[in-house]
Amino acid sequence: MDRRRKNFSDRPTVYVVHCIDTEGPLHESLKATFERLHSIFHLELKPSRETLQKLQTGKIKLGGLEEAVKQTLDPHLLNYNNTWQKLDLMLKDALCPEFRNEVRDSAGKGWIFNWFCVDHVDYEVNPRRRDMGYHNIFDHYSDILDETGARQDGLHFHYHPHAFLKQAHVCATHWWASSNSLYQVLSRRIIDRHWFPACNRPGFQVNRPDSHWFLEQFIPFDYSSLAIETTKTDEQQFDFSAGRSGDWRRAPRTWAPYHPSHDDYQLPGECRRWIARCLNIGTRSYNINEREVRRAFEEAMEDKPVVLSFSDHDYRDLRVDVRQGRDLIQKVGRQYPKVKYLYCEAIDALRKALNLPSMKHCELKLEMKKQGDAHVLRVRSSAPIFGPQPYLALKTVTDQYFHDNFDMQVPFREWTYTFDRETFPLRAVETVGVAANNAYGVTTVATLDAATEKTTTTYWNEPAR
Repeated sequence: MDRRRKNFSDRPTVYVVHCIDTEGPLHESLKATFERLHSIFHLELKPSRETLQKLQTGKIKLGGLEEAVKQTLDPHLLNYNNTWQKLDLMLKDALCPEFRNEVRDSAGKGWIFNWFCVDHVDYEVNPRRRDMGYHNIFDHYSDILDETGARQDGLHFHYHPHAFLKQAHVCATHWWASSNSLYQVLSRRIIDRHWFPACNRPGFQVNRPDSHWFLEQFIPFDYSSLAIETTKTDEQQFDFSAGRSGDWRRAPRTWAPYHPSHDDYQLPGECRRWIARCLNIGTRSYNINEREVRRAFEEAMEDKPVVLSFSDHDYRDLRVDVRQGRDLIQKVGRQYPKVKYLYCEAIDALRKALNLPSMKHCELKLEMKKQGDAHVLRVRSSAPIFGPQPYLALKTVTDQYFHDNFDMQVPFREWTYTFDRETFPLRAVETVGVAANNAYGVTTVATLDAATEKTTTTYWNEPAR
């Protein structure tokens, strides 16, 4: 028995991570479907059910775009969960043990989901009827996971950069060009929910220098690379052409995570965070396929740290995609009997694949001292944190939220922040929040009540003991 266990633990491993861009219900009218078709392929077609059905069966000549359009208009992709009632009905089945255990992994464990939750906020136009408001989606999934006892699932971070016109259905690439919602979301998540992310999935698969350098300060794990050999149908889609949206053309086409370069997030370099490759499943482009799954098993045989990851959305039927992913893994896995595959939570997969040294949480000590007319907050960490400074969040007595930089006294270990007329006098502040990860992805969130100076600390993602 001991020998069998030793052999199992020593076998090459493919760590399987299912990422879900968790965005809540989505509605798309027939007219909106044809508007989207125009934006992707520049096709001018009059909306009608009859035309839609002909496009779905390839009965309209489109000058070589027929297959790409069929894939975009696949009935599964248009079958949206457009209300919370529909979405919750799907989740009730998807989260149950019977569905999770339909196909177990090499250790006999059931499927694991990773929920990357977005906040839809600071938009002026919302034709897809997204659920608007801070914490709405995060709270909904937190409650569901608590109610179902799904402690194996991951709860992580997803952010949509805002287009200039602040339309909730339009993609963009810059995290701050037209909104400070990123700071609002994170500051409120710290102060209102005592939570901060250690793992990110970018909205629209977008990294750019702005988001790359932000993540490098605070978040150690990033499931973002969409590097793949593109197909003809991928290249025919205008919104992905020439790197316009998710640009990963230069990134490694390997399932081994990498540290990015400072000046080009697509190239391996000397930055701190880990970027993992994450292809799509069950959508119109950049989909995982048998060849890519085979690549993962081959790389595991070569003793590479393999994290096989794919993503979809909760507003579609996840069960279809899970079954497709499991079938692919099971089919290829039979051909590699020496390789085991394990369903994983996203942080745990990177820790195990990369054999990262285990770390305890960082203890953050917050002290407030009066100096003349000012108050100075001093923050010390018991161990080096992931980035040069923690994330600082402020909530005023008038319910406004802000983010600011610390003054760095000892990078990675000690910082100060001054409350005076150049920032806020302390009497104007209700709560101060400080959040930091370490390189192992253990999160510390500390909040200080400005009136009483009482500190509350919460830890997340601690390794099992």
